[in-house]
Amino acid sequence: MEPLYPLKKLALNYSNRFVSKWLVLSIDLFLTFSIFVFSFLLRFNLSVEKMPWEDVEHKLLWMLAVYGFSFFVFRSFSGVIRHTSLNDAIRVAKASFFAASLLIITSFFTGKTSLDEFFFIPNSVILIHFFINLIVLVGSRALFKLGYFRVLESSRDKLDLQKTKVLIYGAGQSGIVTKNTLLQEKRVKYHIVAFLDDNPSMAGKKIQDIPVLCPKRDGLDNILEQAEAEEVVIAIQNVHPERKRRMIDACLKHQMQVKVVPSIKSWVNGEFNAKQLKQVRIEDLLGRDPINLDKENVANEVADKVVLVTGAAGSIGSEISRQLLHYKPKQVILLDQGESPLYDLEFELKQTIKELDLFKVVVADICNYDRLRSVFEHFKPHMVFHAAAYKHVPLMEEHPVEGVSVNVFGTKNVADLSVDFGVEKFVMVSTDKAVNPTNVMGATKRVAEIYTQSLNGCSHVKTKFVTTRFGNVLGSNGSVIPLFRKQIENGGPLLVTHKEITRFFMTIPEACQLVLEAGTMGQGGEIFVFDMGESVKIYDIARKMIKLSGLEPDRDIKIEIMGLRPGEKLYEELLNVKENTTETHHPKIMIGKVREYAIADVVASLEGLEEMLSLQNTMGVVKSLKTIVPEYISQNSVFEQLDKEKVTTSS
Repeated sequence: MEPLYPLKKLALNYSNRFVSKWLVLSIDLFLTFSIFVFSFLLRFNLSVEKMPWEDVEHKLLWMLAVYGFSFFVFRSFSGVIRHTSLNDAIRVAKASFFAASLLIITSFFTGKTSLDEFFFIPNSVILIHFFINLIVLVGSRALFKLGYFRVLESSRDKLDLQKTKVLIYGAGQSGIVTKNTLLQEKRVKYHIVAFLDDNPSMAGKKIQDIPVLCPKRDGLDNILEQAEAEEVVIAIQNVHPERKRRMIDACLKHQMQVKVVPSIKSWVNGEFNAKQLKQVRIEDLLGRDPINLDKENVANEVADKVVLVTGAAGSIGSEISRQLLHYKPKQVILLDQGESPLYDLEFELKQTIKELDLFKVVVADICNYDRLRSVFEHFKPHMVFHAAAYKHVPLMEEHPVEGVSVNVFGTKNVADLSVDFGVEKFVMVSTDKAVNPTNVMGATKRVAEIYTQSLNGCSHVKTKFVTTRFGNVLGSNGSVIPLFRKQIENGGPLLVTHKEITRFFMTIPEACQLVLEAGTMGQGGEIFVFDMGESVKIYDIARKMIKLSGLEPDRDIKIEIMGLRPGEKLYEELLNVKENTTETHHPKIMIGKVREYAIADVVASLEGLEEMLSLQNTMGVVKSLKTIVPEYISQNSVFEQLDKEKVTTSS
């Protein structure tokens, strides 16, 4: 049997376990004790006969007490030995320096007293002991770390474990920790090919015998092609979204898997292991620069106010609620008709919000005017964020009566009650589908916009009505990203409506931050349009999601083109062609200049729509929508015949 085999077996079996910190402390004290004796021997030229052994014995206890106390103060024994870093060495140095200083001070004051037998230690001995002890304590940690990884690597070679070549993006502290973690992984044998770092001054250097390559100098594609690595691990904390996107796109191009080191805050007990590596998600590719929110203005706006959020259990409404609670309003009223998701939200907030009276959950339907009125009477909100709505295009195309009932008249109920109860500001969450709508859902949201805007023109209305308009949000309920993810888990196929269809995307937190910012700056009557960035092809998203899963499009998972759904259009717009925008102080928020409507005309139009609604007349409802919103032209829908009739009548 190979002599080192028991050590290898031990390293593999215990590679995920850690030496007790008390054992580390005991070893440190034993080494400190031994070196103290050796320091006295050096003081007496290594002459055992000349050594004052009784004197040494008396002073040993005092020295051990001082060093033990110092080790406790600086927690020099608490680090994981196999992960010893510069920070651990600094803690040992601080503890040793503190102990040596304390020994010198006590020796100075007790040198000519009766206590010198126990407390007086020659300065030469203290200094010799300090330097040798520091070298030994730090060196022993480094030797243990080196030996551990050598034995572990040798044992993996012996067991013929699968070898995975890895590039680590980021040569900083996080990158080094990642490298050490991967090298001790016992299930997979990782070979670190190189570090990648955008800092040109790092190019050509080595960190722990691993070369550092600079994508800016050497070319990212060239590096990835020559490295022949299988995985790239992004170890940079808070990497710029554009840098991350370029790296991921290049890796996918070269058929490499991409993983991300999670935030340090999420490391288990402050330690990182290979199991915590995360697969890159499509959200990492579609995410954009962080938003700089004017937190002070938002805080001033909601301070000591009761804020009502409708649709609070939905994707947008729940995130608005979470963000509002951070600004310490008087109370946030979470209103929704969905019992289960509202319960889940309440349970979540109870785990994170200590002041339970800061929010109140209310089950109510915005279409029930009497129930809604009782909510306003009881809570008397100062602000309303109206996020309750039906949003699924195909479903509303099949059920326009329900879409009008909730999106138009539900909004009207909330808006009217806001006026009646003197709400200071009403912020409506709208959609890009309200621009040149091609479906029932978009048309209903546009009618809701028109009604709330028209209220601003009434002299008796004190409420400021503000509208926010944005596109699709990543990860929202029923959106394409979670749908694709489920289809991939089921082995495909991924269903795409059209190869050329594009959409704007924004993360849920980003969208809600902009809603809060726009709601703060709004003075009434504005439609705030958000900078959605570049539109993205859904087909490209599907292909990238398959690749990010480690699979190959068309080979492992197929993509099927199923055709546009009823009411769906290829390209979304954020502004009507007759509209223009003006800038605000926030670079990602613009104000859309739109046509103004007289409240009397809008009310008259809604009366006709309500009559068709009461008759449950589907065609009549949609025809009324087209009358109120002339730019509403149906696409791929049974309601296209109404547009043809309109053209025939006008001609």
